[in-house]
Amino acid sequence: YYLKESKGSRRWLLFLEGGWYCFNRENCDSRYETMRRLMSSREWPATRVGTGILSSQPEENPHWWNANMVFIPYCSSDVWSGASSKSEKNEYAFMGALIIQEVIKELLGKGLSTAKVLLLAGSSAGGTGVLLNVDRVAEQLEEMGHHDIQVRGLADSGWFLDNKQYRRTDCIDTITCAPTEAIRRGIRYWNGIVPERCKLQFKEGEEWNCFFGYKIYPTLRCPVFVVQWLFDEAQLTVDNVHLTGQPVQEGQWLYIQNLGRELRNTLKDVTASFAPACLSHEIITRNHWTDIQVKGTSLPRALHCWDRSLHESNKNGKVPLKGCPIHLIDSCPWPHCNPSCPTIRDQFTGQEMNVIQFLMHMGFDVQKMAQQQGLEPSKLLGMLSSGN
Repeated sequence: YYLKESKGSRRWLLFLEGGWYCFNRENCDSRYETMRRLMSSREWPATRVGTGILSSQPEENPHWWNANMVFIPYCSSDVWSGASSKSEKNEYAFMGALIIQEVIKELLGKGLSTAKVLLLAGSSAGGTGVLLNVDRVAEQLEEMGHHDIQVRGLADSGWFLDNKQYRRTDCIDTITCAPTEAIRRGIRYWNGIVPERCKLQFKEGEEWNCFFGYKIYPTLRCPVFVVQWLFDEAQLTVDNVHLTGQPVQEGQWLYIQNLGRELRNTLKDVTASFAPACLSHEIITRNHWTDIQVKGTSLPRALHCWDRSLHESNKNGKVPLKGCPIHLIDSCPWPHCNPSCPTIRDQFTGQEMNVIQFLMHMGFDVQKMAQQQGLEPSKLLGMLSSGN
């Protein structure tokens, strides 16, 4: 792992890297051939530069720049859930859950033992890893006598839906396999472990349910902040919606809008959340992460409000802080209807597109949409370009 100490600070941020997974011998072999850095530490650089929430520049990271930063690269391919060593029948070891525990153990000797707050963060598979491990980290620290460390989670782009694919495909590789089927196979292959409290909600053999945010979240004890694009590119990929050069057919367009609605629904009882209506994937380690806003609030600001609310509620269980929101979910209905969304590029040419070009490219029918909304087409275009 990589460590950047900040001697004066009692805040620790542990970041779990993402990068999909593999769930059988064939696709793990091919992952080993094509993405070795996600399977072995042999070629990792000696140092890394932290960006986004891992940056030590206050301009890029207004709220956490001064914390102790730990970057744990992803080499276990098991959504941070595995607990199995290499064996006769398995060429690969899957030790995601154990890696986290070992890193924690070692950090206690490097200052973590005097921490006030430990924020376990992660993006994509690392975001799901946060949901699967945050309570276990808290339990580990308690068992080792560190009762005063407040453990929290920050899950970025790891809140997936086990929805119906747009087009059903057989489970051949990581990309085409429906998420539920991939995880079902993966758990067996990795000897994956899920938190006890979530496991108890489901029948034996149904532990795969705990990899889906909206099912595990209600069972968690630690506070978790959920960051999720309403139109997550990884979700669309596993749902077989491929936004390549061809205009999107109407069925696909409706599917995409419905995905946003379903996702928004699963977040309605999540106390602390940030969900912009953009088509993107991962955000907290991007250097532009401060630019995205939901209802006028940026993500670093929302995290700051969340910190304050946890601090205040420890004191006296007060109502949410005025002017400091932590439940931020876009209500507009299609991708990039939020004007602060990251820039969209054409997947083929790399050209930047504005929202109207993007929507046309997606097969968005301005006439028809205007009619549905009871507006003049020109008025709708005006609203789109100003992002209302």
